[in-house]
Amino acid sequence: MINLLSSFLGMFSRDIGIDLGTANTLVSVRGRGIVIDEPSVVAIDRRTKRILAIGDEAKRMVGRTPASIVAVRPLRDGVISDFTVTERMLQYFIRSVNERLGVGIPKPRVVIGIPSGATEVEKRAVHDAALAAGARSAYLIEEPMAAAIGSGLPVMSPTGSMIVDVGGGTTEVAVIALGGIIVSRSVRAAGDAMDQAITSYARQVHNMLVGERSAESAKIEAGSAYPLEEEGTVELRGRDLATGLPKAVEISTVELRDALSPVTNELVNTVRATIEVTPPELVSDLMMHGIAVAGGGSLLSGLDRRIAAETRFPVYVAEDPLRAVVRGSAEALSEAETLEKVRAGVATRRPPR
Repeated sequence: MINLLSSFLGMFSRDIGIDLGTANTLVSVRGRGIVIDEPSVVAIDRRTKRILAIGDEAKRMVGRTPASIVAVRPLRDGVISDFTVTERMLQYFIRSVNERLGVGIPKPRVVIGIPSGATEVEKRAVHDAALAAGARSAYLIEEPMAAAIGSGLPVMSPTGSMIVDVGGGTTEVAVIALGGIIVSRSVRAAGDAMDQAITSYARQVHNMLVGERSAESAKIEAGSAYPLEEEGTVELRGRDLATGLPKAVEISTVELRDALSPVTNELVNTVRATIEVTPPELVSDLMMHGIAVAGGGSLLSGLDRRIAAETRFPVYVAEDPLRAVVRGSAEALSEAETLEKVRAGVATRRPPR
């Protein structure tokens, strides 16, 4: 009878994989693919503590709101910094999925990608937020494992695989074999740090204040980690710190690369440090099969070539790297055996069998 009930629920349940990222939250529904890809931003009225907007609408408010309204990211450096706001954000995304698919009952099972360096307290916070947001059961999977699955790496095989997941708040580097993470490193040299590096460079060299969105646009348009075949320039706009008036400067891609170098150097050093403590048998596998790079930061021009030059291993950017984690989370959820082996730490509420 229980098995029959479970099968009946499975016909209607929309199991969900979530990449709860510092910069963006992506939601994948089994059988439907990725249905939500929105910024992890929440707009809050400081006076009433009321949430005004979430996702795309809130992102448009960044840097444009009156003093009484603040647009915040409830996740910092890959972990929850505000449990209540994160819970509301998860509720919004899960409810949006149900509304789009016209399905609200039964509640979905949810798999959420978390940083490999997350503490038990942080894991519990994410797990509890998912249950409070309306999940029937919640499972956690470490982001590098999810990224590796989503990138098509043979994570259940005895052959070693290496993934470098460059997200918004953290870069996760891991060597994986037999469904487990053998060695891993987590560092804050990621997308947000790159934006901050550009902001600091503009302040120190050009005496101008550049907004977060302007720095991110410059990084996407002209940022690089390795010399380009054709160097160019990009216009950086902000406010002159001396006069307080608007200011625009042309900076070269070489300058921008120098501005980003403290972050890219730390990222590459983390990859090298991970390789140094990897068992020799797995290192030989990596030399044959290479290193996969995923996450939004992997789109920084020349990052793969820079890592290859520093490690002397073949390096390639995964297919659709922005969606590797959420794709891997959804794939793990669809395979009970894989999910049981790769899920992370916190005890979960299991669905009926």
